[in-house]
Amino acid sequence: MINIFKTELHCHSAEVSGCARITSKQIKDRYVALGYSTVVLTNHFASFTYEQLNCTDWQDFIDKYLYGYNLLKNISKGQLEILLAIEIRPKDSPNDYLMYGVSEKFLRENEFLFNKSVEKLSKLSRENGILFIQAHPFRDYMQITNPELIDGVEVYNGSHGGYYGADARNDIAEAFANKHGLIKASGTDLHYPNDKIIGGITTNEKIKSISQLIEILKKGNFKLIKN
Repeated sequence: MINIFKTELHCHSAEVSGCARITSKQIKDRYVALGYSTVVLTNHFASFTYEQLNCTDWQDFIDKYLYGYNLLKNISKGQLEILLAIEIRPKDSPNDYLMYGVSEKFLRENEFLFNKSVEKLSKLSRENGILFIQAHPFRDYMQITNPELIDGVEVYNGSHGGYYGADARNDIAEAFANKHGLIKASGTDLHYPNDKIIGGITTNEKIKSISQLIEILKKGNFKLIKN
């Protein structure tokens, strides 16, 4: 019998993301109840996050940003694997990008990372083994990114209306990924306690590290959760 493990790739917590209302404890309880083994926490990493957290400098920002990740990790210990990633909004862009492979060291050394252009973020990601994936690329107000600058796109995003605006147009995103040979990602984009958890991937092995996740996404050894 083959075990199937579920991993969430796009999740926000109220302790860091100003638009989120779900606490770390609620995240842990909900994902454990639904049989997920891993959650990648992707809190917003942008100038508006810096302002919302009332930061005094870059290191203060990283301290406050990582507080959310460390809190969820400690709460979930022994029940759920918690991995760190970011959802970044670059300078002069309406788009959001998921960066899988960032470390605390990387974040601390790259001051005001969100002030860099998409082109510079793409280059920096590739130099550091980070996957650079556009989130909900066909949601209202998003702009199509040159596919040569990204590694993948969310072909399934669990937009819930309200704050999110129009739906994510997941069918168009999947067609775009197919056309350009990009990695396909799926995420709930969890923000609220009552959001339906409907995204992520399934694998035959439990994902315990970001490096393992990156390898799985690159090789395509997963199935998308799209419900």
